[in-house]
Amino acid sequence: MSVRVTGLNPSAPVSWRIRPIALLAVGLARLLGRAKPVVLRPALELVRCGAEPASEADVSRALDAVLKVSVRCGGEWCLQRALACALTCRMTGTWPEWCTGVRLQPFEAHAWVSVDGKPVGENPHTMPYFRTVWSVPPVVDAGERT
Repeated sequence: MSVRVTGLNPSAPVSWRIRPIALLAVGLARLLGRAKPVVLRPALELVRCGAEPASEADVSRALDAVLKVSVRCGGEWCLQRALACALTCRMTGTWPEWCTGVRLQPFEAHAWVSVDGKPVGENPHTMPYFRTVWSVPPVVDAGERT
């Protein structure tokens, strides 16, 4: 569950190049969202292979596209929204950190995408209360680490 999300830049048009990618990602996310965690996590870990870490701009663009092509993703369907955003990023060559977590008071489960530990497109007032249960971060080559 999550609160209703609006586009990060509601007046910006969605590129005709990313619109079909976002539509495909939304459809795949709907199917993946029904999978059990024991299937979902390995699937996402496989999909992320070969992708560059996403920038905040990449994730914002993907999230805007997903929200423009899917009314459902703009509502309380945070799992589908986060999956669709991550898949849109992947289909354009990048991968954000895909996260799922909970807060306890009141109990609520949530899924989101982040870059460098910072959630993208989420309410900054409620996110500090969520604790990540598991995530699928981008793969960083050993040669890139400092």
